[in-house]
Amino acid sequence: MDQDSYRTLAAASEATVRERGSRFLAFAWPVASEQEIRKRLDALRKTYYDATHHCYAWRLGPEGGTQRSNDDGEPPGTAGKPILGQLLSHGITDVLVAVVRYFGGTKLGVPGLIAAYREAAAAAIEAGETVEKTVDTMIDVHFSFVAMNAVMRIVKEEQPRIVEQRFDNLCTMRLAVRRSRAEALVGKLQQVEGAQAERPNE
Repeated sequence: MDQDSYRTLAAASEATVRERGSRFLAFAWPVASEQEIRKRLDALRKTYYDATHHCYAWRLGPEGGTQRSNDDGEPPGTAGKPILGQLLSHGITDVLVAVVRYFGGTKLGVPGLIAAYREAAAAAIEAGETVEKTVDTMIDVHFSFVAMNAVMRIVKEEQPRIVEQRFDNLCTMRLAVRRSRAEALVGKLQQVEGAQAERPNE
């Protein structure tokens, strides 16, 4: 089933966890693309260039359909996976969580590492605010000046977000509406004489 809303972070957040001398600096960011994720990770590696490990996990897409995790030299499955696990258990997507480790001289062992990375990721996520966002569909409407009142009445009823509008002899509007309500909005607009509605991406 296609979801038309998802949970993500409102803004960047961070937290620090200490475990037997090792320091784990955890960062969480809302992200929109793999390109943005790469930039965040590059900047993090430059800032904390002297850290032992830079481990991370991320999810993208309303259903979290694209996801990756990276152990960055820690034993396989001890860092990236527990970080990803926190993204899943908090039910958030379009989020990158990175944990930077400074080794403190005492080895933590596999269970210790898993617990520390999990705790650090959870702390960073919980330090932030989780918000719900809708998955929107864009709709372009072209209508004659005469049809304006009828079109504006539908816009007022359905309450889509007006992305842009231009009123001339031929008027155009780009509307963003929650995916589950797109069909109904297009249907209503199509019934207005002198108006045409279409999804630009389809």
